[in-house]
Amino acid sequence: MKKKVLITGGTGLVGSAISDGIKISSKDVDLRNFNETLKLFKKISPTHIIHTAARVGGILGNTGHNGEFFYDNIMINTNVLEAARLVGTKRVVSYLSTCIFPNKIEYPLTEKKIFFGEPHDSNYGYSYAKRMGAVQSKVYNEQYGTKFSCIIPSNIYGPHDNFDLINGHVLPALIHKCYLAKKNNTDFIIWGSGEPLREFIYSKDIAKLSEMILNNDNILEPLIVTTGIETSIKDVAIEIAQHMNFTGNIIFDSTKPDGQFRKPSSNLELLKYFPNFKFTKLTDGIKKTIKWFNENYENTRK
Repeated sequence: MKKKVLITGGTGLVGSAISDGIKISSKDVDLRNFNETLKLFKKISPTHIIHTAARVGGILGNTGHNGEFFYDNIMINTNVLEAARLVGTKRVVSYLSTCIFPNKIEYPLTEKKIFFGEPHDSNYGYSYAKRMGAVQSKVYNEQYGTKFSCIIPSNIYGPHDNFDLINGHVLPALIHKCYLAKKNNTDFIIWGSGEPLREFIYSKDIAKLSEMILNNDNILEPLIVTTGIETSIKDVAIEIAQHMNFTGNIIFDSTKPDGQFRKPSSNLELLKYFPNFKFTKLTDGIKKTIKWFNENYENTRK
C-alpha cells in the first residue's frame, strides 16, 4: 500500500512546518465531531497521521477555561484515534505537551513520570485531556495491534504561531507585545517576574523529528522532544527586544502570575534514537520567527 500521510492542524505552527502530506485544518473538519472526522478519514484513507490539532493557549488562555480546554481536546484526540483505527491507519504520532507532567515531581521530567501526580492547576483541564492521548494510544496498541504513539514537545515556537496576546504561548505573545510597544512607543510589559525557566524548540526542528518518529515503528512509548536547554522568560524577552530593535523600557509585572516556575525535561530517550540531530539555536529561531512575523503581520493569528 502506498504511504499516505495526513497532518491534522496542517495550517498551524507545526503542521505548516511539516514538509510532506495532506494537511487539514478546522476549515476542513471539526475534529470534535466524530461523524465529520470519520467521514473525512474514510475519504482520505491515510496510512500515517501526524496529529498536531488541539485547542491550545498560554496561562492567560487556560485560566478560567479549564472545562472548555478539557472538552475540546479530549474530543479531538478521541475522535482522531478512533477514526484512524476504523479506517485502518497503520501509524499515528500524536502531540502531547510537557504540561501533562505532575506539578510536584523530581526533575528532570522523564517519560516514566507522566502519571506520578496531578498537573499544575493553571491548566489541568488541558493537561488531563492530553494525558488521555497517551492512554488511548497504549490501550489501542494492546487491543487492536495499532502502532499509535505520542511525542511530548517542550515550548514550540516559529512561523505560523498564534501570536494572540491572551491565548498565545509565552514566546509568540511576547513578540507581539514587543511589536506593539515599539509601534506605540510604550513600555514592553511582561506578566510575572521573568524568572521562570522554559525549554523552547523551533517548529521546523520538531517537524523534522515528527517525520523521523513517524517512520520508526519501534517508537511506541511517549517520547519527550526537547533541546534540554532552559531559558528564563526574562532572557527571552530581552532577546526579542534586541532582535526587534526595541529600545524602550522592559517591565516585569510581578503582581501577575508566573505559572509553573520550571519543568526541565530529559531528551536522553530522544537522543538514543536520533543522536546526531542538530537543534536550531534559540537566538536564530527567534530571529527567523520575528522576521516572519513582521513580514506577515496582517495575516498572522493574533
